[in-house]
Amino acid sequence: MGFRCGIVGLPNVGKSTLFNALTETQAAQAANYPFCTIEPNVGQVAVPDERLHKIAAIAGSAKIIETQLGFVDIAGLVKGASKGEGLGNQFLGNIREVDAIVHVLRCFENDDIQHVANKVDPIADAEVVETELMLADLESLEKRVPAAAKRASGGDKEAKAMASVLGQALELLREGKPARLTVPNDAEEARLFKQAQLLTAKPVLYVCNVAEEDAAHGNALSNKVFAKAAAEGAEAVIVSAAIEAELVAMPAEDRAEFLEALGLTESGLSRVIRAGYKLLGLKTFFTAGPKEARAWTFPDGAKAPQAAGEIHSDFERGFIRAETIAYEDYIALGGEAGAREAGKLRQEGKDYVVQDGDVMLFKFNV
Repeated sequence: MGFRCGIVGLPNVGKSTLFNALTETQAAQAANYPFCTIEPNVGQVAVPDERLHKIAAIAGSAKIIETQLGFVDIAGLVKGASKGEGLGNQFLGNIREVDAIVHVLRCFENDDIQHVANKVDPIADAEVVETELMLADLESLEKRVPAAAKRASGGDKEAKAMASVLGQALELLREGKPARLTVPNDAEEARLFKQAQLLTAKPVLYVCNVAEEDAAHGNALSNKVFAKAAAEGAEAVIVSAAIEAELVAMPAEDRAEFLEALGLTESGLSRVIRAGYKLLGLKTFFTAGPKEARAWTFPDGAKAPQAAGEIHSDFERGFIRAETIAYEDYIALGGEAGAREAGKLRQEGKDYVVQDGDVMLFKFNV
Protein backbone atom coordinates (compact mmCIF):
# COMPACT_ATOMS: atom_id res chain seq x y z
CA MET A 1 0.00 0.00 0.00
CA GLY A 2 1.30 3.47 -0.79
CA PHE A 3 0.93 5.67 2.28
CA ARG A 4 2.43 9.12 2.45
CA CYS A 5 2.92 11.51 5.37
CA GLY A 6 3.31 15.20 4.58
CA ILE A 7 5.85 17.06 6.72
CA VAL A 8 4.72 20.62 7.48
CA GLY A 9 5.93 23.43 9.71
CA LEU A 10 6.68 27.13 9.87
CA PRO A 11 10.12 28.48 8.88
CA ASN A 12 13.06 27.71 11.21
CA VAL A 13 11.37 24.92 13.18
CA GLY A 14 13.62 22.12 11.89
CA LYS A 15 11.30 20.72 9.21
CA SER A 16 13.91 20.63 6.46
CA THR A 17 16.53 19.19 8.82
CA LEU A 18 14.14 16.39 9.75
CA PHE A 19 13.32 15.60 6.13
CA ASN A 20 16.97 15.75 5.11
CA ALA A 21 17.85 13.32 7.90
CA LEU A 22 15.08 10.98 6.71
CA THR A 23 16.43 11.09 3.19
CA GLU A 24 19.92 10.17 4.38
CA THR A 25 19.01 7.12 6.46
CA GLN A 26 19.76 4.67 3.67
CA ALA A 27 23.11 3.76 5.25
CA ALA A 28 21.30 2.41 8.31
CA GLN A 29 18.71 0.45 6.34
CA ALA A 30 18.85 -2.93 4.61
CA ALA A 31 20.66 -2.76 1.28
CA ASN A 32 17.68 -4.52 -0.32
CA TYR A 33 15.47 -1.52 0.31
CA PRO A 34 17.51 1.68 0.57
CA PHE A 35 15.88 5.09 0.72
CA CYS A 36 14.44 5.87 -2.68
CA THR A 37 13.97 9.46 -3.84
CA ILE A 38 10.94 9.50 -6.12
CA GLU A 39 10.78 13.28 -6.55
CA PRO A 40 13.05 16.02 -5.14
CA ASN A 41 10.87 16.23 -2.01
CA VAL A 42 9.46 12.71 -1.72
CA GLY A 43 11.05 9.58 -0.30
CA GLN A 44 10.28 6.09 0.95
CA VAL A 45 11.62 5.00 4.34
CA ALA A 46 11.66 1.50 5.84
CA VAL A 47 9.51 0.96 8.95
CA PRO A 48 11.78 -0.58 11.62
CA ASP A 49 10.43 -3.88 12.97
CA GLU A 50 12.60 -6.26 15.01
CA ARG A 51 10.09 -9.08 14.46
CA LEU A 52 11.01 -9.31 10.79
CA HIS A 53 14.68 -9.92 11.56
CA LYS A 54 13.81 -12.65 14.08
CA ILE A 55 11.53 -14.36 11.54
CA ALA A 56 14.23 -14.12 8.86
CA ALA A 57 16.80 -15.72 11.16
CA ILE A 58 14.53 -18.70 11.83
CA ALA A 59 13.51 -19.06 8.17
CA GLY A 60 17.10 -18.73 6.95
CA SER A 61 16.01 -15.98 4.54
CA ALA A 62 18.62 -14.63 2.14
CA LYS A 63 17.00 -11.17 2.01
CA ILE A 64 15.00 -9.00 4.39
CA ILE A 65 12.51 -6.52 2.93
CA GLU A 66 10.84 -4.10 5.30
CA THR A 67 7.53 -2.39 4.76
CA GLN A 68 7.70 1.22 3.58
CA LEU A 69 6.25 4.61 4.48
CA GLY A 70 6.47 7.69 2.27
CA PHE A 71 7.41 11.16 3.50
CA VAL A 72 6.76 14.35 1.54
CA ASP A 73 8.49 17.64 2.37
CA ILE A 74 5.71 20.20 1.99
CA ALA A 75 6.87 23.79 1.81
CA GLY A 76 5.26 27.15 1.35
CA LEU A 77 2.94 27.84 4.29
CA VAL A 78 2.41 31.44 5.33
CA LYS A 79 -0.49 33.02 7.16
CA GLY A 80 -3.20 33.54 4.56
CA ALA A 81 -2.40 30.34 2.64
CA SER A 82 -6.10 29.47 2.55
CA LYS A 83 -6.61 32.65 0.51
CA GLY A 84 -3.73 31.86 -1.83
CA GLU A 85 -1.04 33.89 -0.04
CA GLY A 86 2.55 32.78 -0.70
CA LEU A 87 2.46 29.29 -2.17
CA GLY A 88 -0.93 28.77 -0.57
CA ASN A 89 -2.67 26.89 -3.38
CA GLN A 90 0.32 24.62 -3.90
CA PHE A 91 0.63 24.01 -0.16
CA LEU A 92 -3.04 23.09 0.24
CA GLY A 93 -2.93 20.91 -2.87
CA ASN A 94 0.07 18.99 -1.54
CA ILE A 95 -1.63 18.47 1.84
CA ARG A 96 -4.71 17.10 0.08
CA GLU A 97 -2.60 14.37 -1.56
CA VAL A 98 -1.10 12.91 1.64
CA ASP A 99 -2.66 10.43 4.07
CA ALA A 100 -1.44 12.07 7.28
CA ILE A 101 0.20 15.28 8.44
CA VAL A 102 3.52 15.29 10.31
CA HIS A 103 3.63 18.70 11.95
CA VAL A 104 7.11 19.75 13.11
CA LEU A 105 7.00 22.20 16.02
CA ARG A 106 9.91 24.15 17.47
CA CYS A 107 10.36 23.29 21.15
CA PHE A 108 13.82 24.76 21.69
CA GLU A 109 15.29 28.19 22.47
CA ASN A 110 18.19 29.42 20.35
CA ASP A 111 19.01 33.10 19.91
CA ASP A 112 20.97 32.29 16.74
CA ILE A 113 17.87 30.87 15.00
CA GLN A 114 15.20 33.52 14.65
CA HIS A 115 11.59 32.44 14.99
CA VAL A 116 9.22 33.79 12.37
CA ALA A 117 6.99 35.25 15.14
CA ASN A 118 9.96 36.31 17.32
CA LYS A 119 8.88 33.97 20.14
CA VAL A 120 8.98 30.21 20.69
CA ASP A 121 5.42 28.96 21.16
CA PRO A 122 4.72 25.55 19.56
CA ILE A 123 1.00 25.68 20.34
CA ALA A 124 0.64 29.02 18.56
CA ASP A 125 2.67 27.66 15.64
CA ALA A 126 0.38 24.64 15.37
CA GLU A 127 -2.65 26.91 15.39
CA VAL A 128 -1.32 28.93 12.42
CA VAL A 129 -1.28 25.81 10.24
CA GLU A 130 -4.54 24.46 11.68
CA THR A 131 -6.32 27.77 11.08
CA GLU A 132 -5.32 27.86 7.41
CA LEU A 133 -6.49 24.27 6.90
CA MET A 134 -9.77 24.91 8.71
CA LEU A 135 -10.45 28.07 6.72
CA ALA A 136 -9.88 26.16 3.47
CA ASP A 137 -12.24 23.37 4.57
CA LEU A 138 -14.81 25.87 5.81
CA GLU A 139 -14.88 27.69 2.48
CA SER A 140 -15.27 24.39 0.64
CA LEU A 141 -18.07 23.01 2.83
CA GLU A 142 -20.07 26.24 2.89
CA LYS A 143 -20.59 25.62 -0.84
CA ARG A 144 -20.89 21.82 -0.82
CA VAL A 145 -23.29 21.30 2.10
CA PRO A 146 -26.13 23.53 0.76
CA ALA A 147 -25.73 21.94 -2.68
CA ALA A 148 -25.99 18.43 -1.16
CA ALA A 149 -28.98 19.45 0.97
CA LYS A 150 -30.75 20.74 -2.13
CA ARG A 151 -30.21 17.45 -3.98
CA ALA A 152 -31.30 15.53 -0.87
CA SER A 153 -34.63 17.34 -0.82
CA GLY A 154 -35.24 15.94 -4.29
CA GLY A 155 -34.89 12.38 -2.99
CA ASP A 156 -31.19 11.73 -3.71
CA LYS A 157 -30.16 9.21 -1.01
CA GLU A 158 -26.42 9.70 -1.44
CA ALA A 159 -26.85 13.48 -1.25
CA LYS A 160 -28.83 13.03 1.99
CA ALA A 161 -25.97 11.04 3.57
CA MET A 162 -23.47 13.59 2.26
CA ALA A 163 -25.44 16.53 3.65
CA SER A 164 -25.60 14.78 7.01
CA VAL A 165 -21.94 13.93 7.45
CA LEU A 166 -20.49 17.05 5.81
CA GLY A 167 -23.01 19.17 7.67
CA GLN A 168 -21.62 17.77 10.92
CA ALA A 169 -18.09 18.60 9.76
CA LEU A 170 -19.15 22.12 8.84
CA GLU A 171 -20.57 22.73 12.32
CA LEU A 172 -17.34 21.54 13.90
CA LEU A 173 -15.30 23.88 11.70
CA ARG A 174 -17.56 26.80 12.60
CA GLU A 175 -16.79 26.02 16.24
CA GLY A 176 -13.07 26.12 15.49
CA LYS A 177 -12.64 22.34 15.62
CA PRO A 178 -11.08 20.09 12.94
CA ALA A 179 -13.23 17.93 10.69
CA ARG A 180 -11.51 14.75 11.96
CA LEU A 181 -13.80 14.91 15.01
CA THR A 182 -16.76 14.10 12.74
CA VAL A 183 -18.48 10.80 13.60
CA PRO A 184 -20.24 9.25 10.55
CA ASN A 185 -23.52 7.46 11.33
CA ASP A 186 -22.87 4.47 9.06
CA ALA A 187 -20.54 2.96 6.46
CA GLU A 188 -22.00 5.05 3.63
CA GLU A 189 -21.42 8.30 5.50
CA ALA A 190 -17.90 7.13 6.36
CA ARG A 191 -17.23 6.48 2.66
CA LEU A 192 -18.53 9.89 1.60
CA PHE A 193 -16.62 11.64 4.38
CA LYS A 194 -13.35 10.03 3.27
CA GLN A 195 -14.14 10.85 -0.35
CA ALA A 196 -14.54 14.53 0.57
CA GLN A 197 -10.75 14.75 1.22
CA LEU A 198 -11.06 17.44 3.87
CA LEU A 199 -7.72 18.83 4.96
CA THR A 200 -8.54 18.81 8.68
CA ALA A 201 -9.86 15.25 8.49
CA LYS A 202 -6.33 13.92 8.08
CA PRO A 203 -4.67 12.40 11.16
CA VAL A 204 -1.88 14.46 12.72
CA LEU A 205 1.49 13.55 14.24
CA TYR A 206 3.18 16.35 16.16
CA VAL A 207 6.97 16.19 16.13
CA CYS A 208 8.51 18.18 18.98
CA ASN A 209 11.93 19.35 17.83
CA VAL A 210 13.94 19.84 21.03
CA ALA A 211 17.52 20.74 21.93
CA GLU A 212 20.05 17.92 22.26
CA GLU A 213 19.92 17.90 26.08
CA ASP A 214 16.11 17.41 26.01
CA ALA A 215 16.06 14.55 23.49
CA ALA A 216 15.53 11.80 26.07
CA HIS A 217 12.71 13.31 28.12
CA GLY A 218 11.49 16.48 26.43
CA ASN A 219 10.84 19.81 28.14
CA ALA A 220 8.05 22.15 29.21
CA LEU A 221 7.30 23.14 25.62
CA SER A 222 7.07 19.55 24.35
CA ASN A 223 4.88 18.66 27.35
CA LYS A 224 2.34 21.24 26.13
CA VAL A 225 2.37 19.65 22.67
CA PHE A 226 1.83 16.16 24.13
CA ALA A 227 -1.14 17.49 26.12
CA LYS A 228 -2.58 19.02 22.95
CA ALA A 229 -2.11 15.75 21.05
CA ALA A 230 -3.80 13.74 23.82
CA ALA A 231 -6.78 16.11 23.82
CA GLU A 232 -7.16 15.73 20.04
CA GLY A 233 -6.56 11.99 19.80
CA ALA A 234 -3.40 12.75 17.80
CA GLU A 235 0.13 11.34 18.20
CA ALA A 236 3.28 13.15 19.35
CA VAL A 237 6.98 12.25 19.46
CA ILE A 238 10.15 13.98 20.65
CA VAL A 239 13.03 14.46 18.21
CA SER A 240 16.21 16.49 18.24
CA ALA A 241 16.86 17.41 14.62
CA ALA A 242 20.40 18.37 15.61
CA ILE A 243 21.06 14.83 16.89
CA GLU A 244 19.49 13.26 13.80
CA ALA A 245 21.75 15.36 11.56
CA GLU A 246 24.79 14.13 13.53
CA LEU A 247 23.61 10.52 13.40
CA VAL A 248 23.30 10.31 9.63
CA ALA A 249 26.75 11.85 9.21
CA MET A 250 28.51 9.16 11.25
CA PRO A 251 29.30 5.51 10.43
CA ALA A 252 26.39 3.13 11.15
CA GLU A 253 28.45 1.11 13.63
CA ASP A 254 29.00 4.18 15.85
CA ARG A 255 25.36 5.22 16.16
CA ALA A 256 24.20 2.94 18.96
CA GLU A 257 27.03 4.09 21.24
CA PHE A 258 26.33 7.73 20.38
CA LEU A 259 22.63 7.34 21.25
CA GLU A 260 23.40 5.47 24.45
CA ALA A 261 25.65 8.30 25.62
CA LEU A 262 22.66 10.63 25.22
CA GLY A 263 20.34 8.33 27.16
CA LEU A 264 18.49 7.21 24.02
CA THR A 265 17.67 3.68 22.91
CA GLU A 266 16.76 4.56 19.31
CA SER A 267 16.85 7.47 16.91
CA GLY A 268 14.10 10.05 16.82
CA LEU A 269 13.54 9.22 13.17
CA SER A 270 12.67 5.63 14.10
CA ARG A 271 10.06 6.98 16.49
CA VAL A 272 8.66 9.28 13.78
CA ILE A 273 8.44 6.44 11.25
CA ARG A 274 6.73 4.06 13.69
CA ALA A 275 4.36 6.72 14.96
CA GLY A 276 3.36 7.57 11.38
CA TYR A 277 2.62 3.91 10.77
CA LYS A 278 0.49 3.74 13.93
CA LEU A 279 -1.24 7.02 13.12
CA LEU A 280 -2.49 5.65 9.81
CA GLY A 281 -4.00 2.59 11.50
CA LEU A 282 -1.62 0.24 9.71
CA LYS A 283 -0.50 -3.21 10.78
CA THR A 284 1.97 -5.76 9.50
CA PHE A 285 1.86 -9.37 8.40
CA PHE A 286 4.90 -11.36 7.31
CA THR A 287 5.87 -13.85 4.64
CA ALA A 288 9.03 -15.90 5.08
CA GLY A 289 11.06 -18.43 3.15
CA PRO A 290 14.62 -19.23 2.02
CA LYS A 291 14.67 -16.44 -0.58
CA GLU A 292 13.29 -13.60 1.53
CA ALA A 293 11.45 -12.55 4.66
CA ARG A 294 9.16 -9.64 4.01
CA ALA A 295 6.86 -7.32 5.93
CA TRP A 296 3.57 -6.26 4.34
CA THR A 297 1.35 -3.36 5.31
CA PHE A 298 -2.41 -3.78 5.71
CA PRO A 299 -5.17 -1.62 7.21
CA ASP A 300 -6.44 -2.63 10.63
CA GLY A 301 -9.51 -4.86 10.26
CA ALA A 302 -8.57 -6.28 6.86
CA LYS A 303 -9.64 -9.84 6.07
CA ALA A 304 -7.36 -12.50 4.60
CA PRO A 305 -8.21 -11.95 0.89
CA GLN A 306 -7.63 -8.19 1.25
CA ALA A 307 -4.26 -8.82 2.90
CA ALA A 308 -3.37 -11.28 0.13
CA GLY A 309 -4.12 -8.51 -2.36
CA GLU A 310 -1.29 -6.45 -0.86
CA ILE A 311 1.08 -9.00 -2.40
CA HIS A 312 -0.68 -9.31 -5.75
CA SER A 313 -4.22 -8.73 -7.04
CA ASP A 314 -4.26 -12.35 -8.29
CA PHE A 315 -3.85 -13.54 -4.70
CA GLU A 316 -7.00 -11.69 -3.69
CA ARG A 317 -9.03 -12.58 -6.76
CA GLY A 318 -8.26 -16.29 -6.55
CA PHE A 319 -8.01 -16.59 -2.77
CA ILE A 320 -8.59 -20.12 -1.40
CA ARG A 321 -7.15 -20.03 2.13
CA ALA A 322 -4.28 -18.68 4.22
CA GLU A 323 -1.90 -20.84 6.20
CA THR A 324 -1.39 -18.68 9.28
CA ILE A 325 0.95 -18.77 12.28
CA ALA A 326 0.82 -16.18 15.06
CA TYR A 327 4.16 -14.39 15.46
CA GLU A 328 4.64 -15.60 19.05
CA ASP A 329 4.04 -19.22 17.99
CA TYR A 330 6.40 -18.89 15.02
CA ILE A 331 9.22 -17.70 17.29
CA ALA A 332 8.52 -20.07 20.21
CA LEU A 333 8.21 -23.15 17.99
CA GLY A 334 11.16 -22.43 15.71
CA GLY A 335 9.28 -21.65 12.53
CA GLU A 336 6.77 -23.27 10.19
CA ALA A 337 7.70 -26.94 10.79
CA GLY A 338 7.52 -26.62 14.56
CA ALA A 339 4.24 -24.71 14.41
CA ARG A 340 2.71 -27.31 12.09
CA GLU A 341 3.80 -30.15 14.37
CA ALA A 342 2.37 -28.39 17.43
CA GLY A 343 -0.94 -27.72 15.69
CA LYS A 344 -0.36 -23.94 15.66
CA LEU A 345 -0.45 -23.59 11.87
CA ARG A 346 -4.06 -22.65 11.11
CA GLN A 347 -6.01 -22.85 7.85
CA GLU A 348 -7.93 -19.56 7.67
CA GLY A 349 -10.69 -18.70 5.19
CA LYS A 350 -11.94 -15.53 3.56
CA ASP A 351 -13.63 -14.19 6.71
CA TYR A 352 -10.49 -14.31 8.85
CA VAL A 353 -9.49 -10.89 10.20
CA VAL A 354 -5.71 -10.70 9.87
CA GLN A 355 -3.83 -9.96 13.10
CA ASP A 356 -0.72 -7.85 13.47
CA GLY A 357 2.34 -10.11 13.28
CA ASP A 358 0.70 -13.04 11.49
CA VAL A 359 3.12 -15.11 9.40
CA MET A 360 1.13 -16.15 6.32
CA LEU A 361 1.25 -18.29 3.21
CA PHE A 362 -1.62 -17.72 0.77
CA LYS A 363 -3.17 -20.44 -1.38
CA PHE A 364 -4.89 -19.14 -4.49
CA ASN A 365 -6.09 -20.23 -7.90
CA VAL A 366 -6.63 -18.02 -10.95
